[in-house]
Amino acid sequence: MKTYSISEVAKELDLTVYTLRYYDKEGLMPFVERTSSGTRIFKESDISALKVIECLKSTGMPIKEIKHFIDWCTDGDSTLQQRYDMFIERKATVEAQMEELKKTMELIEHKCSYYKTALVAGTEDIHKKGKIEITN
Repeated sequence: MKTYSISEVAKELDLTVYTLRYYDKEGLMPFVERTSSGTRIFKESDISALKVIECLKSTGMPIKEIKHFIDWCTDGDSTLQQRYDMFIERKATVEAQMEELKKTMELIEHKCSYYKTALVAGTEDIHKKGKIEITN
């Protein structure tokens, strides 16, 4: 079985070694084994688990709640419902974030079009028809 060092895992996941040590300190990596000298030894399954942690983090989930998820995983099948419910809630959160980002993108696209038109015309006056356009 192939194993990885903390620096190899950090590079693979585009994280810092410090971040991985922090996750370990916060109890997010109880699955990672150590050598007799205390060096962390990562397996493929550990990297997969860390990808889930990073996914949850990217949804805005606090470390404390991610820790609950890790604890539920450790507890086994008795927590399947909690884990399922958590991912349903995360899905709704991400869908709401995507909706907000869509609105943000629409405004950005509008401003790109606005400034492109003004650049072609050589002036913003092309947009001034009795309304105030905020340009900052």
